[in-house]
Amino acid sequence: MTLLSGLFWLALTVLLYAALRHLHGRFPRVWLSPIIAVPAILIAILLLARVPYAAYNAQSHWLSAMLGPATVAFAVPIFEYRSAIRRHWFPLVVGVIVGMSVAVVSTVWFCRLLGLPELLERSLSVRSISTPFAIAAAPAMGGQAELAAVFVVITGLIGMVLGEWLLSWLPVRSKLAKGALFGAGAHAVGTATAHRRDTEEGVISSLTMIIAGILMVLLAPWLAAFV
Repeated sequence: MTLLSGLFWLALTVLLYAALRHLHGRFPRVWLSPIIAVPAILIAILLLARVPYAAYNAQSHWLSAMLGPATVAFAVPIFEYRSAIRRHWFPLVVGVIVGMSVAVVSTVWFCRLLGLPELLERSLSVRSISTPFAIAAAPAMGGQAELAAVFVVITGLIGMVLGEWLLSWLPVRSKLAKGALFGAGAHAVGTATAHRRDTEEGVISSLTMIIAGILMVLLAPWLAAFV
């Protein structure tokens, strides 16, 4: 019965995602976005049915396991646009380093300003990279991987919601800048949005996200001692 129950929740999650993706394609409203609507619906159903998270996650954990391969899949269009990347590698690298530094320092500063616990501060400090990288970097930063994953999702959602609005308001015309903004500010969720907007924007966003994630994982032990 446990296996059947787990498979039911797995199938429901996939079907809800497929349905909301189709609906969002026809009616592109923020609140209909699958990454917002599907978790909200599932949480409501689980609470009403009084189903514990462990029962839901018994088989649905395979979806979380796909985060790593999904992130790696973003590298495919990067290879196809390698000539454009070779032309702009320097501003991309500099932009990633600056963006990552600002994200970490500003997060730590605000946490200390608000008097938040150190564990929360350290877990929040890796919020601006994609989930697989954040899970790897959080322990090295002195944070908790589970908390970091939650903060990454929240950051991505905010970046997705506000990203397009900010780009319509800011005088940014370069696809390079727009893609880098989504990749650095909203990681995988932003990259998916960038790919939907324009292929080249999506490629730059993918590259920015991957570089930022790798740098954070490599530098996390040093950053932990510094901050």
